[in-house]
Amino acid sequence: MSCLLWRLLLRSFALRRDHNRAHRPACPTSTRQCGIPGGGVRSSGRPRYNHVGREERDMSDRQMVYHISEEAGIGRFEPRRATGVDEPVVWAVDGGRLRNYLLPRDCPRVTFFAGKLTEPADIERFLGSSEAVVAFEASWLERVRRTRLYCYHLPGQSFTCVDQCAGYFHGKESVEPERVEIIDDLLSALTARGVEIRILPSLWALHDAVVESTLSYSIIRMRNARSR
Repeated sequence: MSCLLWRLLLRSFALRRDHNRAHRPACPTSTRQCGIPGGGVRSSGRPRYNHVGREERDMSDRQMVYHISEEAGIGRFEPRRATGVDEPVVWAVDGGRLRNYLLPRDCPRVTFFAGKLTEPADIERFLGSSEAVVAFEASWLERVRRTRLYCYHLPGQSFTCVDQCAGYFHGKESVEPERVEIIDDLLSALTARGVEIRILPSLWALHDAVVESTLSYSIIRMRNARSR
């Protein structure tokens, strides 16, 4: 295991003990001021690929929105119905929140950053000098290292922001990706976006503390987390 990964593990295991607070019911996906992502039906086509290895290209173009998938070769996204959405949509995320999805789809995670209403004490306690944190379980580390993701760049003109905090966008029209980035090294992709990665034996103590804080957060796939 590389020195970088050892440092990440050691830092993660040293999570402050004051995160251990009263338990709350599990929630598959919960966010503060955030909606629920949908998706898009795939159809055949030949999107353009850019291969991204140790260095991630800039994916923060404001004219673009993004869809992350473990599936290659999606040539067109068609609107479809999704949980929490009243009509068929294509779901995408903006460049600022793309970091929350640079993990395997089913990987449980706790992600957070300082919003406009976040109190200074919570910034010091949870973030320190970090801009954003993405935490996942140590048992997922090998899968994170093995997974390849495809970042589909979608023209943003037909999309509407439905949740600024979460960076969620919905499109009501079919759309073809302008290009596709292949991301082979997810940990490097996260750190390249200024994310502090925390790898923990369990997410529940952090989960409980974050939802009781004033942070802006997205908590994803907790139904797949280790039991309390």
